[in-house]
Amino acid sequence: MKLGIIEYIDAAHCLPQHKTCEPMHGHTYRIEVVIEGEKGKDGMVMDFGELRKVVKKILKEYDHRVLNDLMEKPTCENLCEAIYSKLEKEIKFPFTLRVWEGRGKWVEK
Repeated sequence: MKLGIIEYIDAAHCLPQHKTCEPMHGHTYRIEVVIEGEKGKDGMVMDFGELRKVVKKILKEYDHRVLNDLMEKPTCENLCEAIYSKLEKEIKFPFTLRVWEGRGKWVEK
């Protein structure tokens, strides 16, 4: 079975030498985490609240921050990889992470 949660963060970034993203600007990022596993004896793969707690703990580092202060090239791809590597240490199930940069644009790992 698969189950997932959605969280949001707001952050700013600029991408020097990028035509449209060079000036500092912000996005609301939609973060989707989908885990996959078998139901346990309690009838759940994982408690939604526990998954949300883990994800929120990691996202707190990025929320309302300037991403350039946290990474050299704060692209959506690099943000996705950074969050994924932290989640990988916390979530004991296979999972997929999708990071939406505003509407209609996303990266998945």
